[in-house]
Amino acid sequence: MTTDKYTKIDNEVSGQTQNQQPGTETEMTPQPIYDDKSYKGSGKLKGKVALITGGDSGIGRAVSVAFAKEGANVAIVYLDENEQKDAEKTIQAIEEYGVKAIKIKTDLSDDENCQNTVDEVIQHFGQLNILVNNAGKQFPTNDFLKITPDQLQETFSTNIYSMFYLTQAALPHMSKGDTIVNTSSITAYNGSPELIDYSATKGAITSFTRSLALHLIEKGIRVNAVAPGPIWTPLIPATFDKKQVEQHGADTPIGRRGQPAELAPAYVLLASADSSYMSGQTIHVDGGNFVGS
Repeated sequence: MTTDKYTKIDNEVSGQTQNQQPGTETEMTPQPIYDDKSYKGSGKLKGKVALITGGDSGIGRAVSVAFAKEGANVAIVYLDENEQKDAEKTIQAIEEYGVKAIKIKTDLSDDENCQNTVDEVIQHFGQLNILVNNAGKQFPTNDFLKITPDQLQETFSTNIYSMFYLTQAALPHMSKGDTIVNTSSITAYNGSPELIDYSATKGAITSFTRSLALHLIEKGIRVNAVAPGPIWTPLIPATFDKKQVEQHGADTPIGRRGQPAELAPAYVLLASADSSYMSGQTIHVDGGNFVGS
């Protein structure tokens, strides 16, 4: 196990659960680190507008703040009133860096809601340059036969259908130099015996990323993905039991769970011109867990 600035906070995580998902950051102890104060922006996204789903907490919050540091105006999407406090805190964190931000409460599993979300972003900012498809759900189960049709539908509707709907709504407003970044998962590559439906959606996201990248390459719109490993987000205490929460991330080569702030630079890279020769690719930020291609 390596020791670094995140090791201490990782050791402070104890068994905890939340009653519903996607969970809230305000209930987590300790709070996830979403803003790495040592990270200094350099205007890489100045003048851009980013739409980030699941932007109220976890990875989405960290990405929103990092984009704000780089000069982007940000629209975040969250699911319902249970996430209201998280969303408000994220907006405040974004605005501290001198950019504009809006929050949109909606269920992206509905195609009409996706269209309305993009319409609101365009109406408010007049443009859309970066789409981050990040929202997701998971329902761990040890028995494949207990995955119900309703659970399967909810997992796929939230994790992959919403990406299709939102991307279709966004593309008419995007042009050469704009970018799409999708959140996949290590489970798309390593699999997970208790997250079979979730892993299937993440595999679909990886293929969606590659295929859409080829489809949009002539338009100059790049599409890439990030595949996180075990990250300390609200989804963890909202879906796993206390023992699993305590052990979360301990089996990685680095020896701990990751913090949302550790993923944010990968999203900045893929959203900015720094990755101008990258499309259809996936960056693995997983504590050294996945080795391969």
